Amino acid sequence: MTDRRRFLSTSLAAAAAASLPAGAFAQAPWPSRPVRFVVPLPPGGSYDYLARVMAERLQASLGQPFIVENRAGADGRIGTEFVARQPADGHTILIIAITMVVHPSLFRKIPYDILKDFQPVGMIADAPFVLLVNPSVPANTPKEYVALARSKPGAVTFGSSGIGSPYHLAGEYLKSTAGLDMLHVPYKGTGPLISALLSGEVMSAFAPLGPFLPHIRSGKLRALGLATEYKSSLLPDVPTLIDALSLPGYSMDGWLGVVAAAGTPRPIVERLSAEMAKIVRDPQFAREKLITQGYEPLSSTPEQMGETMSRHLAKYAKIIQDAKIPAE
Repeated sequence: MTDRRRFLSTSLAAAAAASLPAGAFAQAPWPSRPVRFVVPLPPGGSYDYLARVMAERLQASLGQPFIVENRAGADGRIGTEFVARQPADGHTILIIAITMVVHPSLFRKIPYDILKDFQPVGMIADAPFVLLVNPSVPANTPKEYVALARSKPGAVTFGSSGIGSPYHLAGEYLKSTAGLDMLHVPYKGTGPLISALLSGEVMSAFAPLGPFLPHIRSGKLRALGLATEYKSSLLPDVPTLIDALSLPGYSMDGWLGVVAAAGTPRPIVERLSAEMAKIVRDPQFAREKLITQGYEPLSSTPEQMGETMSRHLAKYAKIIQDAKIPAE
């Protein structure tokens, strides 16, 4: 805004103030007090880590504390509902991931609408999914893996962190797009899955790169192909499954981003989105805080995030329907 426009705006506001009811003045600057950054899962996971590294930088750039608050329960639904019910003033925000747009297809009763009750702010990172196998599996490429599955229908196993998890849906998606018959083996979380994959109890998994990267680099697990639309700088020699198997459109989306309560004023949303994008695009932050932990930097406008949420809600609803996964 030019000095002239700022002067005119201030003068008009002052002239009109006497005719306004009490409390009808311009919105106070944001943030005017500490911001709660809600993590809907327990400490220690990807949500928690990314919220904390972002909170540190946002606090420095915006001049108010960004306090990370873990509100775990019901696979993230308790903390998500909490934020949906908070005042839409930008002082409570929520980190979410692809899981939150999968939930409406997995659970019959969710006390919020992930599209209507939230205002997208922007993406912050992508967790690339990768097809992994135990080294004992006789497959060194995606084509060999598919050939093995086709030669032994129902014999190739793929593990997941639970029924309906992104790990599970990535495997079901490949089954439907490539016409495979494979056996899903659910575990209670990522930790048990890692142990089962390392021991050979389960043959393969479609999993986010971060927790498994040390085992790939040590040779304890073999990465065959990326379930992404792009090659990753973390595994530059590993092809995408789209290219290796000629499966246009096959990808498992591992994005994480930030939302606020629906109705949050546009200037607040735009300012927070711009600050987040600036942080994520900083080469040093991206290298030290994201890439080293297995994340690819990702930024977006609020509109782009909203469009992605809508598109992926429909995408995973179809995968769940095709896989005949019953809603709870």
